[in-house]
Amino acid sequence: MLNKFLAFVLLLWSSAAFSQTIGDYKSGFKRQGNAISFTTTEGEVKLDLCTPEMFRIRTSWTKKFEPNENLMVIKYDWQNVTAKVEEKKDQFILTTARLIIKINKIPFKVDVFNSKGKLLTSETNGSITKENTKVGVTKKLQADEHFFGFGERMDFMDRRFKKVTLNVGRGKGLPHAIGAYNILEANYCPVPFFMSTKGYGIFFHNSFATAWDMGASNKDQYRFTAADGELDYYFMYGPTFPAILNSYTSITGKSPMLPQFALGLHAGTYSGGTWGHEEKTSDQYVVELARKYRTLGIPVDLLWLDSTWRLFGEIGGKGATSFEWRETFKDPKGMFDSIYAMNYKMVGLHLRPRFDNAKKLNLLDQARAKGYTYPENGKPGEFVNFFDEKATQWWWDNGVMRVAKLGAKFLKTDEGSAFGALANESEKVGPTGKQAERLHNLFPIAYAKAPFLEFEKFNGFRGLNQTREGYSGIQRYPYIFAGDWPSEWQYFAPVIKAGLNVGISGVGSWAHCMGGFEHQADPELYIRWVQFGMFSPIALVFGMDHPGYKEPWNYGEDALRNFKKYDLLRYRLFPYLYTSMHQQYETGLPMMRALVLNHQDDENVYEIGDQYLFGDHLMVAPVTTKGAVTRSVYLPEGLWFNYWTGEEYEGKSYRHVVAPLDTIPLFVKAGTIIPMQPEMIYTGEKPVDVITLDVYPHGESNYDLYEDDNLTSNYKTGNFAVTKITSSLSDGGLVLKIAKPAGAFKPTAHQYLAKIHWKKGIIPATITENNNQLKDIGSIEKLDKDAGWYYDKKSKVLWVKTVGSNSGDIVISVK
Repeated sequence: MLNKFLAFVLLLWSSAAFSQTIGDYKSGFKRQGNAISFTTTEGEVKLDLCTPEMFRIRTSWTKKFEPNENLMVIKYDWQNVTAKVEEKKDQFILTTARLIIKINKIPFKVDVFNSKGKLLTSETNGSITKENTKVGVTKKLQADEHFFGFGERMDFMDRRFKKVTLNVGRGKGLPHAIGAYNILEANYCPVPFFMSTKGYGIFFHNSFATAWDMGASNKDQYRFTAADGELDYYFMYGPTFPAILNSYTSITGKSPMLPQFALGLHAGTYSGGTWGHEEKTSDQYVVELARKYRTLGIPVDLLWLDSTWRLFGEIGGKGATSFEWRETFKDPKGMFDSIYAMNYKMVGLHLRPRFDNAKKLNLLDQARAKGYTYPENGKPGEFVNFFDEKATQWWWDNGVMRVAKLGAKFLKTDEGSAFGALANESEKVGPTGKQAERLHNLFPIAYAKAPFLEFEKFNGFRGLNQTREGYSGIQRYPYIFAGDWPSEWQYFAPVIKAGLNVGISGVGSWAHCMGGFEHQADPELYIRWVQFGMFSPIALVFGMDHPGYKEPWNYGEDALRNFKKYDLLRYRLFPYLYTSMHQQYETGLPMMRALVLNHQDDENVYEIGDQYLFGDHLMVAPVTTKGAVTRSVYLPEGLWFNYWTGEEYEGKSYRHVVAPLDTIPLFVKAGTIIPMQPEMIYTGEKPVDVITLDVYPHGESNYDLYEDDNLTSNYKTGNFAVTKITSSLSDGGLVLKIAKPAGAFKPTAHQYLAKIHWKKGIIPATITENNNQLKDIGSIEKLDKDAGWYYDKKSKVLWVKTVGSNSGDIVISVK
């Protein structure tokens, strides 16, 4: 009986999860440059200093560490960090210019303080653990601590007291209403990174599925774990969110500048026939679609053909790519040529990551024979092995080049989550096993990286790639779009929240299908969604509702008028948007910003997921309720103006504003200067010979206008110019200074038209430019040709057209 009992206990023990901590500090403290290592009773811990405010922690129970990878992280080499290390009886103390890191010996744990001794984060005893293959760490949750980030989440902004699992996928289960379109499960672009309102961020450098319990199970602590792999994370101190985001994107990479025309409209098409209507597709439909946008005067610069341009293959069906044109496309090259003749800048094609055979081409057979597909169950698979450079090059040379040489200039890389998981269009799971699990979240990055870099070389200008799935690092191969959300009111607000969350997670170039993707849209929903879409980082219109396809003329006159109005406004905002894009490239600060990014100490903004800053100065508040013609907004600290009416509001307050169907609530902060270009229906249609400066004077304010050649990568080596613009308002009047552009790049010549919101309500006594008096020319129409000024009493707007150009400094004085 005793032997049976012991055997039973042994069985229970062996079947239970085996959990161990990293133990206590044992010996072997070593320091070599920025690298510091500690031997513990159960393994080894490495601490790498990156900057005075950032360090990396790695923990191994085997004393072996994984080699560096280059899909999530692109920077491992850091300049030497000056740091003092003291060993005391019970702890080590590392001190940099910004941080104090205290490492407890028994048990081993890490606590972090800022240079003034304020606690940032601390660990519980025995907090670093391994349970079978699962690794994790537990930290104390402070009483007023809140968390933001985690990627493209549609459910919440603030993660305090919540759980989340991060693993690329759209959600599981059928029907769609409770599966694929479950906003709680949607994980198209998870990012294992968060920022705390205590002024620090943590990036968990692990490609396996991660789980985060941010105080849901225990309100006094939070914990993050990975299913396997190494306990490897970066700690970064801000204390501001923009500073933390800058540090995170210095590790994983900044979003590159896209060609300026990529700020224009991106229009997708099923070429006349979506699923079940493939026989209706044709190259002629695509040409006529491109022509209709032009005929109606709707600004657009990019067009792509979704799935139905190609024959569905013999093995993978809709879920794989054969690179063979459907028979209904009689002359693909002629199609591309005709579209480019209408001044479209790029035409692209949709594809999926698996090879397939069709009627004439057998690329799947060829790739398998050469070993260029990723193995599945020990046999040649179907997925292009984007982790193998030779396989990737073969895919480009023998697949993509078939369409690139005809005129395709970019790809929409769809279904990146299908590697090691259930795909949209088939029952296939793809590769399985531990290595596939490790690579599942990395596959979308490798998949987007390949065409981004190859097309950049082939086209001879900046790369562009559209993709649906991503993970840490995907921001380097933009852009991400939000996924196939149905055209229903219930999904509208969550999509806005997705854009805000992915932005505060380092992915700034982001888009969504205006009006939703699937189902015929309610015209009112279409109108409201388009308004939001035109104030998104990338403006994209595309749908699979046959025969509407989200084309604006198919949703009524109001929808068409609304679409054109906001599309034209977006194109006028190019100088402002382009400057914001460069700011994103330099700092990691997204174009579309959750309010918490700039107001992390204002608890009123923590759960605001339906309004945002667009660049530094525009506040956007989409209307997401059917039938609503008003909405409540929160205006953070400062003085704000209603963009449409000029009404003035004191900040840190809630306001209820009127928003008729054709109006999206927009606000500008006092002191704002917004540069705008002439109206046009495609990039480069007209010369930008006059830049309008929309000025909201308030005290001292400034704006740095960024310009470059709009196309090449020379901006990376400093070939750009910055025009410094300052505004100074006092009792005596206003002084507006526009400096000559500074930098290696020489912009084209342009004058300036200042649109000054002159709230004083009195006609200025004198207006001078560089001490020379300007004349009142009597009407705004005359400013199209002549320099001078005009005051519109009704709108209280003062218009001033400069005599000089950007060839020299300009000082406008209003008295």
